[in-house]
Amino acid sequence: MSSRIVVFGAGGRAGRHAVAEAVARGHQVTAVVRDPARYTDLAGAGVTMVAGDVTRADSVAEVAAGHDAAISAAGRLDMPSDAFYVGAAHALLDGLARAEVGRLVLIGIGSTLETAPGVAVHDAPGFPEEARAFSLGHTAELDVLRAAETDIDWLVIAPPPVMLDDKAPRTGRYRTGGEQVIADGAPSFSYADLAVALIDEIETPKHRRSLVAVAA
Repeated sequence: MSSRIVVFGAGGRAGRHAVAEAVARGHQVTAVVRDPARYTDLAGAGVTMVAGDVTRADSVAEVAAGHDAAISAAGRLDMPSDAFYVGAAHALLDGLARAEVGRLVLIGIGSTLETAPGVAVHDAPGFPEEARAFSLGHTAELDVLRAAETDIDWLVIAPPPVMLDDKAPRTGRYRTGGEQVIADGAPSFSYADLAVALIDEIETPKHRRSLVAVAA
C-alpha cells in the first residue's frame, strides 16, 4: 500500500537513496532540504521538494503534516555534532507528534555500535578525536530518543562502521542485529541497501524504540 513519507536531509547521499527507494516502491515522498534551489535534480514523479529545518519543531510539524511516516537522514558539519543531533531529536519528536506522524526511522552511524558490552567503536584506543566527537553527537541523539515520553514509534538504523559505497548497486539483501557490530559482516555496505532497510521498516516495522545494526 502506498504511503506518504517525509524525508529530512533528502539532499545527502543516504537521503537521496532513501527517496529513490521509496519512490521505486510506489510511495509519495516529500523531500525536505534547507535550500531546494540546490537540489532541483531531486524533483520528479512521486517527489515533492520543500524547504525545512529539522532542528525546528514548528518546521518539522509543518512539512510533516499529512504524512504516514518520517525518515531522518539529516546531518550538518557547520555546527557541533551534539548540538545538531540533540536539537534534531527534540524537534522531530515534538514536530512529528503535532503532525500526528507515528513512525520515525533515523539513520545512525556505525561507530556508536558496540564491540563489547558497553564499549562503542568510538571508544577504541586511537579512534580519531574529531570522528569521535561526531559519533558522540549520534549517541546524544539516541539518549534523547530513549528518555523521551512520546508516542512516536522511533528506530535508529546503524550501518557498519565502514565507508558506505555510494555507487554499489542495490542487492535488496541485508542482515539486522542488535546494538553490536555484526562481526561477520561483509567489508562494505551500500547506501542503496541501507535505503532498502529503511523503507522495509516503514512498510513493515520489525524493530521499535531501539538502535539496530544492519550489514551485508
